[in-house]
Amino acid sequence: MANIDTGNLIYLIVLLAMVAGWFFLQSRDGLNKTMQYAAIWAMIFVGGAAAVGLWQDISRDARGSQISVNGADQIIVPRARDGHYYLTVQINEHPVRFVVDTGATDMVLTQKDARRAGIDPDGLAYLGRANTANGEVRTAFVRLDDVKLGRVTDRDVPAVVNQGQMEQSLLGMGYLQRWGRIEITGGELILTR
Repeated sequence: MANIDTGNLIYLIVLLAMVAGWFFLQSRDGLNKTMQYAAIWAMIFVGGAAAVGLWQDISRDARGSQISVNGADQIIVPRARDGHYYLTVQINEHPVRFVVDTGATDMVLTQKDARRAGIDPDGLAYLGRANTANGEVRTAFVRLDDVKLGRVTDRDVPAVVNQGQMEQSLLGMGYLQRWGRIEITGGELILTR
């Protein structure tokens, strides 16, 4: 419902004013009854608008979580509601969810995702530094034995583990450049090998 433009809003207000005016003019004697009808219609209107908004959210979420694989060399990812592109990548045979970040130089794992992929973040040497929107963070360089996206498997992939707090692992250019073509069109991210 956040995408309602001004013209639609004006139309809805005029429509509501006309319906309310009809109630008042129909029976001036029974003002109490008219107010009851107006309240019922207002609840129906609000309920209908809420149902449409929820249906759009539900259908967008169901559609947005699906990626498609065209042949062995193309991945199509729909844009999520928040405007980002998310991919689940198998790292060392463990699923890790990434946000695609073309502004990130490397593939960056959270400590939690590193553990999930079989890497002990407590045993790493955090010698690297990275500048982020939240300031400088320390990082540890790692090599991932096996990275699989769709039907494509890459071996010995460089990545870093972030020592600081991070909500989501980032799929940066260090990995994305392995794909021959990266395209964003029509609300979809298309990776082609």
